[in-house]
Amino acid sequence: MYLLVLKIDTKHSTKKIPTPASCTAVKVSASVKASCPPRVSVQLQDEASFRPPVSSSPQFFKPPVTKRHRKLLLKRSYSPSHSAPYARSATTLSQASQETRRKLLHDVCARYQPDASLYAFSQRQVSRVFIEDRHRLLYCEVPKSGCSNWKRVLMVLNGKARTTLDIPHDQAHYANDLRRLETYDRASIAKKLTTYTKICLSANLLSDLFRRSETSFENPNSYYHPVFGRPIISKYRANATRKALRTGAGVTFREFVRYLLDVKRPVGMDIHWEPVTQMCSPCLMRYNFIGKFENLEKEANFLLRNIDAPENLTFPDVKDRNPLAERTSAEITQRYFAQLDAAERQKVYDFYYMDYLMFDYPKPFKELH
Repeated sequence: MYLLVLKIDTKHSTKKIPTPASCTAVKVSASVKASCPPRVSVQLQDEASFRPPVSSSPQFFKPPVTKRHRKLLLKRSYSPSHSAPYARSATTLSQASQETRRKLLHDVCARYQPDASLYAFSQRQVSRVFIEDRHRLLYCEVPKSGCSNWKRVLMVLNGKARTTLDIPHDQAHYANDLRRLETYDRASIAKKLTTYTKICLSANLLSDLFRRSETSFENPNSYYHPVFGRPIISKYRANATRKALRTGAGVTFREFVRYLLDVKRPVGMDIHWEPVTQMCSPCLMRYNFIGKFENLEKEANFLLRNIDAPENLTFPDVKDRNPLAERTSAEITQRYFAQLDAAERQKVYDFYYMDYLMFDYPKPFKELH
């Protein structure tokens, strides 16, 4: 069994994360021809060499995320922030970034989820993955991270639209005719997982949390106000007015955070607030392309040029819903999180900690540990 990955020009790093359980470096096997788009330079890796080492214990063991583990894992000599400066082209830089991100993800998964297997997936783990067969792509949808534009791109690639500009928001979301991976039988799912290029977009959800709260509760919303707003105000606001209890409008950022951290949430979790590691199961999927929302357009176009997409197709810069809304910035993040005390900020960071670890985001506040 083989796993398809984009071939990278830089040599694969063999440095290890200094964790109590050492991580196994990826060994690249000989190149083998595959049926892929002609412009994609591919190399097949023996899946056994890619798979993280399996725990010797018969039971699944997931070590606790302790403060000591964090310090050790975050001292990564191959972190982009500590890497030697590159004097290369943008393409080479993008290739090097992908190599680094895949290596980091592999090492963290080997430490925390060593038993993850492509052949032991649940329907939920592949429920957010969309398929584009012409270019053999699997895309995991992360809400509020350019997902509308990604669906537009997939529709054009699949011949369902001429240009991305022809596709309005509602069509991209509700009438895109894109199949999800969960609609296939298990054998077909397993085959696509090992032969298609898998795409994941990470996002710094903690720094972006205020925008997700604002979209759900501060702006008029006929879904979030009655479904989530009413129970949040009822449970977390003392002396709430009858109007607030009736409409569910006006949930504050702190009330939203208290709901997020409550293990006994009165309604449940919404996909817009889930960690990326929960939505996209990176240790199971072993993504070939790991993009970052903060540099979305540039990185998406790098991918399109490497899958033989039409030359006139570029990633759209269409901002749906609230085109005049403030963009995420460190200043805005600080302003919202000032509403929380230090203990609450730490708990929110803990909630999204695996995202920070797997996708190499810096801590947004110095006091976090």
